[in-house]
Amino acid sequence: MVPFPIKAVLCDIGGVLYEGETPIAGAIEAISRIKQRYPIRFLTNATQKTGAQVVETLRNMGFDISSDEVMTALDVTRLLLEQEECGACYLLTDNATRFFEDLPTEPCRYVVVGDAQENFTYEHLNRAFRVLKNGGELLAAAKNRYFKDSDGELSMDAGGFVAALEYASGKEARIVGKPSRDFYRLACSAMGVEPHETLMIGDDIESDVLGAQEAGLRAILVQTGKFSPEDMHRGITPDGVFESIAAIDL
Repeated sequence: MVPFPIKAVLCDIGGVLYEGETPIAGAIEAISRIKQRYPIRFLTNATQKTGAQVVETLRNMGFDISSDEVMTALDVTRLLLEQEECGACYLLTDNATRFFEDLPTEPCRYVVVGDAQENFTYEHLNRAFRVLKNGGELLAAAKNRYFKDSDGELSMDAGGFVAALEYASGKEARIVGKPSRDFYRLACSAMGVEPHETLMIGDDIESDVLGAQEAGLRAILVQTGKFSPEDMHRGITPDGVFESIAAIDL
């Protein structure tokens, strides 16, 4: 049992609920137990899939998760563009770019960067750089360093490419997903709770744990996904460390 009171739970997805294409042992049952006691939202910086596709993937694995319980960095990016009624240059996968294809293209106010995979070519990066030098602003769906890939190994995430564009353009990216305080607080607001009443569960010591704590939440680190023993020596202190989500007693 965690030694502090909570009213709601936020939970990372990749690396916490599943690795590759396989649910982590006991994760399906753990989510079922949590949902019996608390409202929950599942947060992800993954930008290769839309929210609807994330939900479909989780349901196919056996998780009982509804579409309104998932919040992705792409969802929040789209909301921002809709609110500002502006266009953007997209450095994303083709699948993710289609998520924005019905939005206006002008005025092109932002460069939106996510995990573009094979689309991280010089041509595409230079096009984004030119938009920035011509007055555009850099909007990073996420700035993660790496992620646990489907082959079980770590792969580069969008963070390195965001940093390259920051360096070349002299502009600092606005982060939309984790560890943005706005992202965490928006999720809390959606459940009708305050940040200090909310627990975050994640496998990323920076984006999940530190990001949540700086937004006023409690945060638990699980030793699955991208977790490394080195994480425990980086000056960040989780509110709890567990072998996996299945071991957390709420």
